[in-house]
Parts: sequence; structure tokens; C-alpha cells
Amino acid sequence: MRYISRLKYLFVFVMVWSCTNSDVEVSTSLVSYLQGKSIEQGGVIACAASDKTTGEILTFYYPKSGAADIRYYETENTLVDGDDYANYTLVLLPNSPVFNGYLGKFTHASSHEKWMIVTFELEGEIKVSNPIRSKQISKESVWNDQVTINQSQSMLPSFMWTDNPVGDNAIYFQVVTDEQNNLLSGTYTYDNYFQYYNTSNVVLNVTTLNPPDLIVGSTYNFVLMDVSEDNWVNWVVEKSFQAQ
Repeated sequence: MRYISRLKYLFVFVMVWSCTNSDVEVSTSLVSYLQGKSIEQGGVIACAASDKTTGEILTFYYPKSGAADIRYYETENTLVDGDDYANYTLVLLPNSPVFNGYLGKFTHASSHEKWMIVTFELEGEIKVSNPIRSKQISKESVWNDQVTINQSQSMLPSFMWTDNPVGDNAIYFQVVTDEQNNLLSGTYTYDNYFQYYNTSNVVLNVTTLNPPDLIVGSTYNFVLMDVSEDNWVNWVVEKSFQAQ
């Protein structure tokens, strides 16, 4: 009887262990998470850069209002197909606000390059970013302040920068913030120039409120990201200026 009891105990243990591991696999696999769900591919705007001092991977994303259950997935390396969701596994990373919460950011160090995806749930759908190819080793992001700011039109500064400075550019992302780092405008252009707040050459706009008029004498910040086709940030510009 004691032997039979031990067998029953072993059977129960194996069943519990199997179910537990199956649940873990389902919850950490991107393909399992998306299975049977309504999804929007490209529904999350995201990109990544290497940190200017630590070299860590900074994965930026734009969380639309109401976004919930924001997740970060990655592949083991870049040898796998970045378009195949079966290659992605959930990783729990520090998640911090950027521009006082207008954007979000996952941060981690890695000794090898990989593909990354950000997801969140919104209005009954799972929004999925396009794959991001990290290049923190082969093509570190270049951080600088190389932008020309023309303020010949009062309170309407124009920003111009070197076009495709390190190669591999697909699009430019521009941000203007106030001195407290609150985002005033967030825009994308194919051109290497942008004027606050002229949207004539803007191809994608993540500005949700009408940008306020700049105040003469007040300090503002300009941030530019030069983004590649595979969503790696090649070049980052940061520069403060006083409105004239």
C-alpha cells in the first residue's frame, strides 16, 4: 500500500510539474500569446538605440492612451527569422517613462544582438510592433548635438541636420519638449528638416494635443532620432535652445 501511495504521489507531482511548465511556455511565448487573438501588426510604434554612456539597449515605444499589459519580447540572436513570432520569448525588463510618460522605455544590457518586439493590449486587440534589430555592437548609436536651429521667424524655430549622416536612414523622428521635459510635439519626416509647428512635411504625427506657442526667452529641448528600416536608431541629437 505504501508503494502504491508513493506511485500516486509521483503521478500527481509529474502532472503538476507538466502543467506548470506548459503554462510558463504559453505565457512567455509570443506566438502562444497571440494565438486566437485579434492582433494589429505594426500597431505599436517602437525603435531602439544604444545608451550613450553604458551601451545598454534602450527600446522606446509610444503607448497609445489606454494601452495595457505592455510587454517586451526578444529572440536569442539575429540568426533567426525576425518576422517569425515563434522565435520570440517574453523578457521582464525595467520599464521607465520618457518625456514624462509620453513614451516608454525598456532598458537592458546584452552581449549579443537580437530581434525585439513590443506589444500592448488596446480596445480588444493586441498591438504588435514591427521587429527591431539591435545593433549595439555592430553599429552603436551616435549621440551628439549637431543640429542647426534657425529662429528668423519668432517662436517658429526651424531645425536642420545632416541628411543620412551615418547611412541606413529610413525616417527621422523629431521631438520638441519644454524645460521640464514635457513633450510638446512628436513628428516623423523623411526630410532632414522640421519647423515647429509646421506639419507640411510630416508623414507620421504622434502629437496628441495642439502644441502651445513657444514663449520668447524660455528654454526648450530638441531631440532627433535617425531611424533605420529595421527600427534601429543610428543617430541621436539632443540640444537645448531659448525661443526667440
